[in-house]
Amino acid sequence: MPRLIRLAWQFQPGPDHVYEVSKMVTIRLARGGANKRPYYRLEVADRRRAPGGKCIERIGFFNPKAVATEEKFRVDMARVQYWLSKGAKPSERVADLLKSAAAAK
Repeated sequence: MPRLIRLAWQFQPGPDHVYEVSKMVTIRLARGGANKRPYYRLEVADRRRAPGGKCIERIGFFNPKAVATEEKFRVDMARVQYWLSKGAKPSERVADLLKSAAAAK
């Protein structure tokens, strides 16, 4: 019985506990596809989760091996702006892709 009380007390947040979105959420690429045919999903996820793990929201995709008839990159810019306004940090590669998408428009 004392062990249960100790565990319950251990996981209660203190008065200085603050959930900061800017430190917790990231916009990143998650790899999919077959061998030698990568396909990436742009997803908003908790920074502590694995890249292939559960995500909060999928906001686009990136296909680096796309041929002329296939779409190479698609992203929902409204959702990107929403998550950036909430404090999400894009990874370096995602920041480069977003910059090139903004320049293409």
